[in-house]
Amino acid sequence: MRPRKVCDGIQWVGAIDWERTLFDELIPLPDGTSYNAYLVTGSEKTALVDAVDPTKNDVLCSMLDTAGVKKLDYVVANHAEQDHSGSIPFMLERYPEAQLLCSTKAKGMLVDLLQIPEERIVPVADGDTVSLGDMTLQFIHAAWVHWPETMLTYVPERRALLSCDLFGSHLATPDLFVSDPAKVYRSAKRYFAEIMMPFRTNIVKHMEKLADYDIDIIAPSHGPLHDKPAFIMDAYREWVSGPPLNKVVIPYISMHGSTQVLVDRLVSSLSDKGVMAVPHYLSSGDTGRLAMELVDTGTVVLGTPTVLAGAHPLVAYAAILANALRPKVQFASIIGSYGWGGKAVDQLVSLVPNLKVEVLAPVLVKGYPREADLQAIDALAALIAEKHGASNLK
Repeated sequence: MRPRKVCDGIQWVGAIDWERTLFDELIPLPDGTSYNAYLVTGSEKTALVDAVDPTKNDVLCSMLDTAGVKKLDYVVANHAEQDHSGSIPFMLERYPEAQLLCSTKAKGMLVDLLQIPEERIVPVADGDTVSLGDMTLQFIHAAWVHWPETMLTYVPERRALLSCDLFGSHLATPDLFVSDPAKVYRSAKRYFAEIMMPFRTNIVKHMEKLADYDIDIIAPSHGPLHDKPAFIMDAYREWVSGPPLNKVVIPYISMHGSTQVLVDRLVSSLSDKGVMAVPHYLSSGDTGRLAMELVDTGTVVLGTPTVLAGAHPLVAYAAILANALRPKVQFASIIGSYGWGGKAVDQLVSLVPNLKVEVLAPVLVKGYPREADLQAIDALAALIAEKHGASNLK
């Protein structure tokens, strides 16, 4: 692809990664991703804001050559993670006159992660500006979105926010700007769930800070850009601050059918009571979908058979994942089966100390469920519906 105009003086010079299927060797990428880099050209100086994953360095070099860049005055590292910064050493070698601008905390990280010489790095404080002539770069520190050194770059003359990971989506697309809001919403929600959700309280503070800026364009580091920024900002406000939905997510495994019977009955009973039930069979391996469902759920019910006196390992992993992501869930419970005994309930509860939830009485069945067991599931569904009603979930 060729450089693409974002607005007067700003070009997209990034790379699209159609083939990537896994991020951090952990996060599934069903739609690929992109590494967005931006060339900001003022009347006197030029800056590259963010770079690309080192596997796409040749693409970035080609982009800059096509754009006619003979000299860079600045390279801006909004974030030290390698999918943004990995090609910066190549850029500094290619443009020996360029200074690397980053937050103070990022300086040490870039030295450690990429062995960039300290003398090439100029730290910038929150609110600092750099003039490019008729264009200005203003730096907005945004710690813990999602690393401690992250910052955003704002170009006031164009009302453009180069927002790094904030407001991004893992989505490979030929579209520069959002053209399919429904698809981008889903990708952005998955991205938020997997990366940003643990830092909801920090994001609330940073979004309050951004309210003081006039923003016409949001240009994140992954996925399409937003020329209607209210779309993604409203979505983020709902995800970080809105009440949970009248929804129950049920991550589960069934080895011999007993837990499956309990899950099916719970889904049916919850649906009869007007509660959205979302079963998630953990053998699918799509942790991203599970994370996305956790963003706005009111209750999580873990379904597990007993394996060697404990929870099934995939269910334990789901509990660990939920604990790490810290969704705004309010209630939790456990259903499942056992053959002769075990401590699955105690084990799973111990794995979610970060979730400030009310744990509802579990339903554990010896062997294959009987009618009394199914009635216990109905009672759990009724209790969940009652709790949701009293909590005024959305």
